[in-house]
Amino acid sequence: MTLSIASWNINSVRFRIGIVEQFLREQSPDILCLQETKVIDADFPSSAFRALGYDHVIVHGQRMHHGVAIVSRVPLVEDDRLDWQANGEARHVGVRLPNGLRLENVYVPAGGDVPDREVNPKFGQKLDFVERMTRWSETLDVPTVLTGDFNIAPLPEDVWSHKALLDVVSHTPIEVEALDRLQKAHDWVDLGRKFHPAPARLHTWWSYRAKDWAASDRGRRLDHMWASPPVAEKAVSHRVCEPCRSWLKPSDHVPIVTEFDI
Repeated sequence: MTLSIASWNINSVRFRIGIVEQFLREQSPDILCLQETKVIDADFPSSAFRALGYDHVIVHGQRMHHGVAIVSRVPLVEDDRLDWQANGEARHVGVRLPNGLRLENVYVPAGGDVPDREVNPKFGQKLDFVERMTRWSETLDVPTVLTGDFNIAPLPEDVWSHKALLDVVSHTPIEVEALDRLQKAHDWVDLGRKFHPAPARLHTWWSYRAKDWAASDRGRRLDHMWASPPVAEKAVSHRVCEPCRSWLKPSDHVPIVTEFDI
């Protein structure tokens, strides 16, 4: 059977439920991981997902900020909520599928504007968050998919201009090095680059500040899907749903979708 997993930083699930429904109708993934839902658990629009056949809804919400969720046509068990931020923010939810596969949905902090933890505590929190994920990855012993908004574009080809963004949070060397350590901690396979090797253009985020995001095309690849090596071997495709950036009331991120032959 084929299992498709999607990930999308939706930047308020209630405000953008219309395009979420449109995406599910058009792309029909088996599982959708959402980040930045910005809603408490009791107010999550579960009925809209169940109306489309996504009967399994796991949410970890927070009022007005952060928040993650997994909606699925496939049964889900073992709801984990790891506090990699170490302050109670809702930035992770993990589940296990019936076949034993683990799925971890994460929203890494953006890190503020200044890439210096001494003057910008948010940047330090981001680095510490990734370090906690690294320690967790070192002990991981089950087949796993790790996906979400990592808020780091690691490769020079993952941004519109490597030179222009070297000092911009999300593409600084210290962040890239931290993400590289995380990847090596479990031999994670970057599925985006497995199917679209560099130097192929592969962006998932475009700022709201651009008057015409498509014309300027100043994108970054902030959204990722990684897999344990045995799981990565079963991946058959990976796509970035770029047209979603032009939909009504869009998020600044677009969905990514990976299909597995499991």
